[in-house]
Amino acid sequence: SSPDRPASKDAVFAGVQLFEAFADLPTDRAGIRLNQLGQLTPLLANNGPIGSIAACIIGRASRPVRAILFDKTPDTNWSLGWHQDRTICVKRRIDTEGFGPWTMKAGMQHVAPPFEYLARMVTLRVHLDDVPAENAPLLIAPGSHQGLVPESAIKEVVNDCGTYVCLAKKGDIWLYATPILHASEASTICNRRRVLQLDFSADELPGGLKWMTV
Repeated sequence: SSPDRPASKDAVFAGVQLFEAFADLPTDRAGIRLNQLGQLTPLLANNGPIGSIAACIIGRASRPVRAILFDKTPDTNWSLGWHQDRTICVKRRIDTEGFGPWTMKAGMQHVAPPFEYLARMVTLRVHLDDVPAENAPLLIAPGSHQGLVPESAIKEVVNDCGTYVCLAKKGDIWLYATPILHASEASTICNRRRVLQLDFSADELPGGLKWMTV
């Protein structure tokens, strides 16, 4: 909400719920992959204050399929080079044509799907702290989400597309196409910067594969 417009009761409730949900998580890790966030279901549902944003773009079948809490502090202050998010999180491995390679991340099964699944997904970044230019905002390359970009071509694509800096205030939410090229610098003021990153999809998966829903 802007300084001259009070936050809605729904927004205030959502903020309180988020802080309560993450209060007991460790603070010494750069990123924590999350699942079974049952207490957040009302917020992330397609009619909730967060989930409805994704549903407006990809339809009412939208649901959260991956969650990561990024927590930059003076002790966990890192930079991340330009890359695309290319994997999804599923309940268990079932070898399926077009899906692979497979990887385990934080004990959760991940797999690279055919690009069309990524292309129909959106990612939301929910900011729990202010993110001015000095506090490691997300950097994106507008228009770079149209296909998989080979590692050798990333620099050229970023140069062609340009860079947009996603500044944010506490409570702001950024939405972008999941496969967009993005990066992040280290914070230069070393303030805490917590961001809940949520991937949403409205697709069903083939071959018996099931999303690891949040």
